[in-house]
Amino acid sequence: MGRMHSGAKGKSKSYKPLVREAKSWTGYTAKEVEQVIVKLAKTGKTGSIIGLELRDQYGVPDVKAMLGKTITKVLEEQKLLAEIPEDLMSVLKSEVLLMKHLESNHKDQTAKRGLILAQSKAKRLSKYYKAKGRLPADWTYDRKRIALLVQ
Repeated sequence: MGRMHSGAKGKSKSYKPLVREAKSWTGYTAKEVEQVIVKLAKTGKTGSIIGLELRDQYGVPDVKAMLGKTITKVLEEQKLLAEIPEDLMSVLKSEVLLMKHLESNHKDQTAKRGLILAQSKAKRLSKYYKAKGRLPADWTYDRKRIALLVQ
């Protein structure tokens, strides 16, 4: 899949195995993996960081194959899911950093373009999450409120 804001075709990719099954060599049961996810979430880690730690430190290659559900679904069941989705929050953080950078470097055209791209991506994500019911229907995209929310 190609990148949205570039002319690149994006041919490079990796493939997951065709058969999604829990590996016998992991050494953890589904219940133990779920407990580790909850423990890591209570320390303030996000879903992607939890997935990386499970892969790198615990040797769990595929959480969905082991549990039958995603890390986000586990966090949702345990009521540990953040109010704003993680990908939207990271885009909002980058937008705030770009706005701060442009205050002192107002002629930086590359940063201006990056800000425009980040804003459009944040608006698309917020529209998607409103439609999915993950964000409240009255949630608005406001620069000043976002700056306060991110800090």
